[in-house]
Amino acid sequence: MRMGIEYKKEFFDREYSLGETYGRVWKYARRYWLRIFIGIATGILTAGTLLPIFQVVQPAVERVSANEVAATVGKIERAEESVAAPAVAPDAASGSGGKPTKLEREMAAKSRLPSWYPKAEKLARKCGIDLQTKEGGISGALLLIAVFVIPLVAAVRFGLLFLSQYCLAWAGTKVVADLRVEILRKIQEQSLQFHGRIDVGQLMTRATVDPQMVQAVIQNMLAELARAPFEILVSAGFIIWFAVKNQMMPTLVLIAVGMPAFMLPVVALGKVVRKWSLKSLQRNSVVGQRVHEILTCIRVVKAYDTEDFENAKYGAAMSNLVGATMRSVRWTLMVAPMVETVGILLLCGFLVWCFTSHVTLANVLPMLAPLLLIYKPVKQMSSLQVSIEVTRASLQRIWSILDADLRLPERADAVEKQSFERAVAFEDVSFRYDTANQDAVSHASFELPRGKMVAVVGGTGSGKTTLSGLLARFFDPREGRITMDGIDLRDVRVSDLRKLVGSVQQETILFNDTIEENIRYGSPHATREQIVAAAKMANAHEFIMSQPEGYGRLCGEKGFALSGGERQRIAIARAILRNPPILILDEATSALDTVTERLVQDALVNLMKNRTVFAIAHRLSTVRNADLILVMDHGEIVERGTHAELYAANGVYRRLCDMQKVG
Repeated sequence: MRMGIEYKKEFFDREYSLGETYGRVWKYARRYWLRIFIGIATGILTAGTLLPIFQVVQPAVERVSANEVAATVGKIERAEESVAAPAVAPDAASGSGGKPTKLEREMAAKSRLPSWYPKAEKLARKCGIDLQTKEGGISGALLLIAVFVIPLVAAVRFGLLFLSQYCLAWAGTKVVADLRVEILRKIQEQSLQFHGRIDVGQLMTRATVDPQMVQAVIQNMLAELARAPFEILVSAGFIIWFAVKNQMMPTLVLIAVGMPAFMLPVVALGKVVRKWSLKSLQRNSVVGQRVHEILTCIRVVKAYDTEDFENAKYGAAMSNLVGATMRSVRWTLMVAPMVETVGILLLCGFLVWCFTSHVTLANVLPMLAPLLLIYKPVKQMSSLQVSIEVTRASLQRIWSILDADLRLPERADAVEKQSFERAVAFEDVSFRYDTANQDAVSHASFELPRGKMVAVVGGTGSGKTTLSGLLARFFDPREGRITMDGIDLRDVRVSDLRKLVGSVQQETILFNDTIEENIRYGSPHATREQIVAAAKMANAHEFIMSQPEGYGRLCGEKGFALSGGERQRIAIARAILRNPPILILDEATSALDTVTERLVQDALVNLMKNRTVFAIAHRLSTVRNADLILVMDHGEIVERGTHAELYAANGVYRRLCDMQKVG
């Protein structure tokens, strides 16, 4: 046996375009549009708080420069005046009776305060507050306001960010929950042909792990999309406005050409990241498959002492997963450093160009501020692009399973059928499994009248179980038809048919719940008295009450806390409570000891009273009294008749009876 299991693409997997992949997410997100709208709106508002900061950068720089120049010029003028005319009156020291010098007026004229500042200053004066000193510096009142206002603005920004992220996280969590419910619903709708072609571990991974990966990304993606693009928009808008206002079009062109270079690493690595993310998801499915298989077959593993062998196989599968995951991590982690490196090189090139073009510091800094602030949202958007590629792999697996359609079709005008009146008839029925090369059932024709018992016998692989599956409409015939009271089963509502046909299988599977709930399963409105009555008819009440927990005893995973005979009797009690008019029995006593077999057989006799029975017989002694016995071989009905007729015919049935010493 191979130590590792390599993932194979499932028959329903397909590729989806980027637009189709994420466009379908809106189908699930739109029902939470209000929270998403609030999250996006508050995210936009937080981006808008950057604009006043950009507007005061240049005036602040120019004011500092003007004050330094004015102070230097003042020192020079005072030195010259003290040497040439020491007796000049102090009032004349400024050259104009205390008025600003020409140089000072020119420097003040260069100060480009934002348009809202004069209005704010005028309003403050009406309130008796001076925002500037006579020398043009920050007044104590302005400082006091800043001490209170800035923390208030910070608190508002924090509140907006929290509200944005909370609303979007709530919406993302709900979307993922809806996806999980939809996936499970879709899986349960598929026919048994679908479930026969895919491993349960693969389905578990797609139903749980893939949406879990989408959950975090949806939350982060929506949060970043609500804020980062608008921060970029505000910063870029200010750069364009400032460059146009100050006639710096060459600088603007240089920035416009350089900015797209930020996205080059993302574009270059995006496809590689998605490739290895998909491989990681696929190999994670293999790991889930191994765990499910080991736990399902744990009795075989224990019996054959193969724990070390299974651990080695699991370790090999885990190594494959780690290898794919680390490759995905390596490529993902390369994106951010490459974006940073490109950003640093572009900034260095921009400064060199400013130096060679003699651009002043006062004109450079106001553009550098938004350029530096724009770096974070651009980096976030680049990481978001990587997340989009990673999540795209998960979404493709989710959409593939949601688009798979191997359901049994049900007509829109399906017939409502509440009762079984006359007979079930197989009319030249043939069926072949999708993965098979030959028919499992070939040209089967017989009738099952109401109140009668038809038994099917034959070797392993002869088509007995497939025939019962066709009767329960787990599959549809490839040729011919099956009718109930003259109505094709394909024309009957599936829910009605399930109520008319019940079954007790050889391998009884119970849920990890109480005995009472396992008996009630399929009959949710049954009372405790009805459950006890059904258990008594199934010869189960005595062993149930022999334990302290009684009907509240847990059955364990798949009913492993109970013996085989106890499981069978609980399954029979469940069928009795369901009370279907047609009953399919897949020999329920073949694996039991003699005493237990008698208890189960008596329970089956109670179950079959006044019912139409289709029995798959492994022990021929259990069907000697059947009204009709069908002998199958390689999918065909080769003999039919009563026990006496078939035994006298000295054919296949006679040979089977002789092998089991049934006369």
